[in-house]
Amino acid sequence: MNAEQISNRPVALVTGASRGLGRALARALAADGWQLVITSRGGAELATAEAELAELTTVVALAGSIVDDDHRARLASAAAALGGARLLVNNAGTLNGADAAGADGSCEPLPRLADFPLPELLETFEVNVLAPIALTQLVLPQLRAHTGDVLNISSDAAAVAYEGWGGYGASKAALDLASAVLAVEEPELRVWAVDPGSMRTRMLQEASPGEDISGEPLPEEVAPALLALVRDRAASGRYRASELLADRVGPAGAVTAGPDPAGPAAAPAAEAPGHAFAEAPVGSVPLAASSARRGDR
Repeated sequence: MNAEQISNRPVALVTGASRGLGRALARALAADGWQLVITSRGGAELATAEAELAELTTVVALAGSIVDDDHRARLASAAAALGGARLLVNNAGTLNGADAAGADGSCEPLPRLADFPLPELLETFEVNVLAPIALTQLVLPQLRAHTGDVLNISSDAAAVAYEGWGGYGASKAALDLASAVLAVEEPELRVWAVDPGSMRTRMLQEASPGEDISGEPLPEEVAPALLALVRDRAASGRYRASELLADRVGPAGAVTAGPDPAGPAAAPAAEAPGHAFAEAPVGSVPLAASSARRGDR
C-alpha cells in the first residue's frame, strides 16, 4: 500500500484500548481499514496491543491518563498527524475511581453511595465524564472536518438502579446526557452512547469478585455491534449492543455484516438523525430498581 492510499484511510482515536472492549473494537476497526491512535494507562498492555494492531494498520500508541491535559493534547495531535480523526471512541473508564487515583485498595469494588469515598467518587466522574468531554472538545475540529462520529461507551447502570453501582452509574448517566446534548449541538456528526452489556472482562470480574463470569460474552463478540454503527452511520442515539447484534443475525445465526469492499471511508451516510436520544431506533431502558450485577469493559 503506497503513502497516498494510507493517507486516505480514516483515522479513529480509541481510549482504553489495551484490553477488553477497547482492544476488541480497535482490532475490528483496523481490520476494516482504519488507522488508529490508541491509548491506555497501562504501558505494557498497550505495547502488546500496538504490536498486534501494527500487523493490520498504521497505529500510534500513547500511554497515559485521559484526565491529564497534556496527554489529551498529544492524542489529538497524533490523530491530526495521521490526517485527522473521523471517529472518537471514549471507552476508557473506571469502576470506582480507586484504580485511576492510585488508592490503597481500601475502597470496595462497588461501594454504596453512603460509603463512597469522595476522592474516589470525584475521580470516577473525572475519568468517566469530564475526560471524555475534554477530549471531544479537542478533537471536534477534526471530526467536523471529516463529518465524523463520537462513540461513547455507556452502561445499563446509567439507566437502571443497581445496588452498589451508584457512582459508576451516575457518571455514565452524565455521559449519556452529554452525548445527547452533543448530538443536538453538532447535528452534522453522529453521536452514539452504547450500552455493551455484561462482558467477560477484567472490569466485570473486579466488580464481581469470586463470581463465575465465564458465561458472559467476550468483548470480541460485542465489537461487531459497534462496528456496525460506524459503518452504517446510524442515527445519533443511545443503543444496546445486544439489540444491535440481534438485528444483524441471519436465519442461520451468523452476523450478516461483513467487510465493506468499498472501505469505511466510502460507506454511505444515513439520513440526518433526530436529536432526542429517546427517538433512536433502540432507545434507552427505563429506570427501575434491581439487585442484578452489571458490567462493561
